[in-house]
Amino acid sequence: MSASNKHAPVILVVDDQDDIREAMRLLLIGAGYRFLGASSPDEALRIVESASPHEPGAALVDMNYRRDTTSGEEGLALIAALRESQPQLPVIAMTAWASVDLAVEAMRRGAVDFIEKPWQNARVLSVLRSRVALADRDREVHRLSAAQALRLQEAGEGFVVESHAMRKAVDDVMRIADSDANILLLGENGTGKSHIAELIHRWSPRRDKPFVKINLGGIAPSLFEAEMFGHVRGAYTDAREERIGRFELADGGTLFLDEIGNLPFEQQPKLLRAIEDGEFERLGSSRTKKVDVRIVAATNANLIDEAAAGRFRQDLLYRIDTFRVRLPALRERRDDILPIARHHLDRACRRYGRPLPVIGADAERALLQYAWPGNVRELAHAMERAALLATSAVLGSADLRLEAQTRPVADPLAGMTLEQAEAWLLRRVLDANHGNLQRTAEQLGITRQSLYRRLHKHGLRDEAERQDAG
Repeated sequence: MSASNKHAPVILVVDDQDDIREAMRLLLIGAGYRFLGASSPDEALRIVESASPHEPGAALVDMNYRRDTTSGEEGLALIAALRESQPQLPVIAMTAWASVDLAVEAMRRGAVDFIEKPWQNARVLSVLRSRVALADRDREVHRLSAAQALRLQEAGEGFVVESHAMRKAVDDVMRIADSDANILLLGENGTGKSHIAELIHRWSPRRDKPFVKINLGGIAPSLFEAEMFGHVRGAYTDAREERIGRFELADGGTLFLDEIGNLPFEQQPKLLRAIEDGEFERLGSSRTKKVDVRIVAATNANLIDEAAAGRFRQDLLYRIDTFRVRLPALRERRDDILPIARHHLDRACRRYGRPLPVIGADAERALLQYAWPGNVRELAHAMERAALLATSAVLGSADLRLEAQTRPVADPLAGMTLEQAEAWLLRRVLDANHGNLQRTAEQLGITRQSLYRRLHKHGLRDEAERQDAG
């Protein structure tokens, strides 16, 4: 073996003719490969069985040897043995007695390509380049699949990743989790963004440090700085003792900023500075603190559109969007619906001490046909309800109570006066924005002062302010 490049792929050449092996050795070394030669099938198998999993990188195998110079049987048997010994090894057949039947049989036994003697150097090198590259990629996929299986096992019972859409999202998460890159999780409510954020932390080098989460849409603007950065005693009227903020709590670990799209614009520069520099001051203090925090943010909003409309800072978006992962809605991952349903049904039955029913065929059809606007969260609640309502050993579609949810809903405004309709709309938009007054005003297309007046008019102001505060 040449030691000219210890990191170059090793090519095993199996041929009983010394001049053939020498000619191939010169060609391969000249092209930057390393060379291993074997003069018989037995010697080739000994080499492969004693080699590391990544050597050789490919094998060029003659089909005929001294015991049988025409049939190709020895070469076919060697190909099958090599593939059994190292399934990831690309084996390329070569012979001077080329025929279509022999080439087809070589492929059937596991060869990935076929070269005729006398060979063309360019053809040999082209085949090797492509096959070694493909083998390297397959090994990487295999390595990632093994790591994924282990990590998914660590993710806990009920974390289902069978659909292509969800597998792609989890693959992306696994590739980036062990870095320090900030990650933005996108997806509808109920798609599991919070759970994925916890897995990112668990799969990262920060796993032994704190994982701190906060819903930014649920913080009153007046409490934002105290919640995020802490405060000293006496910083404001009710600050009777010193308090540590979320950034400080997460030092060395991961800070999960849920519903970041609901963060009022006026608070965004303060968050940007802390993310950008890792620096902040507790409320009421002039002493700068520095932390090492990884940010995972989540939203169901389109932050690109929000930034274009001037409601979300572009520079903050750049900071949290180093890597973006979109979690698919449940309707986009149909292969996962039944496994998730079975898991939550089993869990609910154990929780309530009920016998576990089998999900019948009609119930399966209903589960698969339903749109699941509430995603996994809604499915979990549906199976909990079914566990309580089931009356037989087989769960039927009627036990799911999905039909009532899919019937057209009567117009809620029918019969209302204008005043009643306005009050109803205010409550609905407030609830949709988790009580965030600024976002509610923006969605309604009115100023915050106008929103206050309307809330007061309908006797909703005190209720809304309590919701906004927390």
